[in-house]
Amino acid sequence: MAKYDKADVERRMAGAVESLKGDLSGLRTGRANVALLDPVVVEVYGSMMPLNQVATVSAPEPRMLSVQVWDRSNVIPVEKGISHANLGLNPIIDGQTLRLPLPDLTQDRRKELAKLAGKYAENAKIAIRNVRRDAMEALKEDEKKKEISEDERKRLEEEVQKLTDKHVADTDATAAAKEKEILTQ
Repeated sequence: MAKYDKADVERRMAGAVESLKGDLSGLRTGRANVALLDPVVVEVYGSMMPLNQVATVSAPEPRMLSVQVWDRSNVIPVEKGISHANLGLNPIIDGQTLRLPLPDLTQDRRKELAKLAGKYAENAKIAIRNVRRDAMEALKEDEKKKEISEDERKRLEEEVQKLTDKHVADTDATAAAKEKEILTQ
């Protein structure tokens, strides 16, 4: 049976691009974004839980996040979780709601965030190239087992390279858009 599976290669490359988009959504720009609090975990009921399992996060204003804690006894642990996440946010407790004003980003911090976006993009490109390498090896193995001809292998290798180029271009475009958003706020 042939080892090369085009659908699997496509799915894995697209997964790398989607993962990059998720990573970039967590980077803070000038605007409030609920995804900013995705990495926050809170110690409640004796275990660590993601913030979104104990509270509702919203962005009522462009420069403010609001965290509505469901159980009043969890307000202080949620506040500690946000503070310990090193996001540079200082929660203001208002009953069962925590308000998180977003401070202005300095130009140096913007440059750091843009560099980080570039690093995330490079990691996504590495993942895409690893998928390409696996696909090329599978094609060579298929040819060695006489399951495909040399011409077929070369044609499929070109197809894999086109998929790689397409996903690398998607990665570059996504990262460039995020870097522009960070630097021009």
